[in-house]
Amino acid sequence: MSAEVVRICRYPVKGLSAEDLPGADLDAGKAIPHDRRFALARPGTEFDPANPEWMPKTRFLMLMRDEELAQLRSRFDEHNGYLTIARDGRTVLRARISDPEGKEELADFFAMFMRNTIGEKPHVVEAPGHTFADAERRPHAATGQYVSIVNLSSVRALEAFVGMAVDPLRFRANFYVEGWPAWRELDMVGSDLAIGEARLRVVSRIKRCAATEVNPTTAERDVNIPKKLQVGFGHVFMGIYAEVIAPGRVEVGDRIRHETQIAH
Repeated sequence: MSAEVVRICRYPVKGLSAEDLPGADLDAGKAIPHDRRFALARPGTEFDPANPEWMPKTRFLMLMRDEELAQLRSRFDEHNGYLTIARDGRTVLRARISDPEGKEELADFFAMFMRNTIGEKPHVVEAPGHTFADAERRPHAATGQYVSIVNLSSVRALEAFVGMAVDPLRFRANFYVEGWPAWRELDMVGSDLAIGEARLRVVSRIKRCAATEVNPTTAERDVNIPKKLQVGFGHVFMGIYAEVIAPGRVEVGDRIRHETQIAH
């Protein structure tokens, strides 16, 4: 069963747009570097960067509730710490998000951009080595940081059922894969995958929520993806989480070897 990685994405700010990467250097027990490194905490959310803990996504700005975020296109430069945000092709903010002053600029921007929905200013949060992932630590996993993988054949099966194009970016995956039959990935929990120089262990399926209803191009809620999955396929899953168990470089075009089945 031949398969390959055809697209690699990261999402430096939780809830904001994807960034395409030619490749990524994976470390054991870690997410893709800078993936969900920052988040926009909702007013009243208390986050301790000295003792970071997983929090539900409802504590942050995110597409499940804040579909207007999809109007923005963001780009993070990890070399100088600048985040650039564009709307309708025009740059509306450029701030060094790695610095306190830049964080305040970003918070001020979103307080104005979302003034009709959140009421107060959010605050930008980060913590060394922490990632603001949706998933809590999975059973049998060594850590709580994962790489998400979506099988494009499964996306096409969903497209055929709903009768419309479904942008794979709705699912905000890190790796998009071609070559597996539709839904084959859902049977891989507990398996090892060798991708490029790295090795990953599949730890769970990904249950989909209302965030996938938002069209990443138009920022409109145009199809109830979880309902369509349930009606059409008897489940609400799209994609899998995998934990990096051996480090290495992964690049677009790398083959994927489905190596072992682990007995739990």
